[in-house]
Amino acid sequence: MYYKAINYWVLGGFEGAKEPKKAIDDAAEMGLDGIELTFGESVKEDITQDECGEIKAYAKEKGIGLKTMASGFYWGCSLSSPDEEERNKAIDFSKKYIQAASNLGAETILLIPGAVDVAWDDSRPVVPYQEVWNNATKSLKELVPIAEKAGVNIGLENVWNKFLLSPMEMKLFIEQFNSSNIGCYLDLGNTLANGYPEHWITLLDKHVKAVHVKNFERTDCGGVLHGFGDSLKEGDLDYERVKIALKSINYQGPVTVEMIPFSRLPDLVLPDMELAHKVAKELLEVM
Repeated sequence: MYYKAINYWVLGGFEGAKEPKKAIDDAAEMGLDGIELTFGESVKEDITQDECGEIKAYAKEKGIGLKTMASGFYWGCSLSSPDEEERNKAIDFSKKYIQAASNLGAETILLIPGAVDVAWDDSRPVVPYQEVWNNATKSLKELVPIAEKAGVNIGLENVWNKFLLSPMEMKLFIEQFNSSNIGCYLDLGNTLANGYPEHWITLLDKHVKAVHVKNFERTDCGGVLHGFGDSLKEGDLDYERVKIALKSINYQGPVTVEMIPFSRLPDLVLPDMELAHKVAKELLEVM
């Protein structure tokens, strides 16, 4: 039986207008085990330890866990940037992120280690793969000891960043740090453009720290952003194979529905409480 949660964005949008306590109420109403708050948005960057304590206590009162946190910050400010000032800004943000997660009692934070490009943002540079690897490694070597001390896992998400494109690359990258506090935040839907999530699971094994659930419909040889729809049940994700793979590695961590239905572009609007209720129900059914 998995711990099942929902990501804040579908409940409160990307601007963080909905207070964390209200989002916690939403997750409780949906019959879920937890919510994934987002740092820099629903949880402000300058949040205090006391404020974190209030949110943590409220969630406990409502029977809602706060096991993971996410952030969209890194698309615009990268840990792998060739610009040292930008990298330092990303490192400073990450230190605050780790501390807030620790104060909230979160086990794992989602972190994007770097990007060769950001396909939907022409203002972001194209950076050579080797340079991304080197800079991301350097940044994370500064952050991993901080995460270890805080008792928080850094979960590197597999995203459409043209970096760490396969489970073998992800495994090799993670294992260079020789720490149990860094692993993969595996997004099942993100694997489907060029692979299969069950292969990622079995290859990464103990390195899987958390799981995001969304579906994706392949087209031709791969697919585009519009393949991410607004249902967990429509797409190419084989839940039975995923669950068999998770069982094979004795995975007992969180599974969190993250819905950003790019199929609705250019009219994608979040928050969407109707969508949130729909996919929360689907998550309880498929996992």
